[in-house]
Amino acid sequence: MQNQILEKVKRMALAMQREPWEQGNLAQAFLELGDERTTILLAKEAQLRQTADGRAAIIGHPPTITDPCSIGEALIYAYEKTGDEAFKTSYEKLLKWALVDAPRDENGIVYHMLGKTDLWADSMYMLPPFLAAAGEYDEAIKQLDGYWDALFVEEIGLLAHMWNSEKQVFSRGVIWAEGNGWAIAAMAQILDKLPEGYAQQKQRLIERTTQLIDNSLEYMRDDYFFHDAMDDPATVVENGLSQLLAYGIYRGVMSGWLDSAYIPAADAMFVAVQNKVDDYGLIQDVCSAKSGFVTPGPNAEGQAWFIMLYAARAKYQSMCAR
Repeated sequence: MQNQILEKVKRMALAMQREPWEQGNLAQAFLELGDERTTILLAKEAQLRQTADGRAAIIGHPPTITDPCSIGEALIYAYEKTGDEAFKTSYEKLLKWALVDAPRDENGIVYHMLGKTDLWADSMYMLPPFLAAAGEYDEAIKQLDGYWDALFVEEIGLLAHMWNSEKQVFSRGVIWAEGNGWAIAAMAQILDKLPEGYAQQKQRLIERTTQLIDNSLEYMRDDYFFHDAMDDPATVVENGLSQLLAYGIYRGVMSGWLDSAYIPAADAMFVAVQNKVDDYGLIQDVCSAKSGFVTPGPNAEGQAWFIMLYAARAKYQSMCAR
């Protein structure tokens, strides 16, 4: 039954129109699922839609800086699997954009949108995992640290959504559920990429990721979902954080930095989200892009998250069976 649900979600995901970050999310999802061919095809489409400045998967000229970097690991993977020099050229151009040309603040932390001086929680997922996959470990940690320092709200123990580096104020101080989910997923991925010699940095990431997991769980509702603004029960209920949080838990337990006592919460969130899959394979009640991410509904990133979550859970169950 679960495999049938996954197939519906995959087919619907591939049928959906996608923004740059959604193309990257979906390619990463199929990579983690072990679907080599689909990962390569998604990377190929992103490479074909690369702009002269190096940003990949661009449709309609969106003013986004970090989102196109989310396809980076899939481009590297595609080159390693095929030997096609077009993929190598593509990820090298994207890496130059990320390391050199992307607009950034005085501390070198990359902004999220062209023409604006805002740092977003979303960027923690879009950029640092690609840098780590490309072997730029120090820069990946630098970017993570910069976003964390700007966005972490000490008294709540979670991340706000947007910080304006120029004005030194929150441009959106909402404790956005999905923004914290992006951060958890990003740090879980990077922890598995950092090599020996980064023990101190790993420990810092473990502490931060665990803190976000613990504090997020404090806001989980009885239905295993969250309010869009986690600390504001007047906001709508959505399940994007449930997917990313459960994903981070499974990865953390598998990698040995998170206790297995978290697994029942992850299992409960997985079942709850699975029940949100409709007959078309759309995951309902994610924070919808159509409405500017303030009302629940389906979107392409939510489809990718489900595939990533499914893959992480399957790997965890396989590990337990050994």
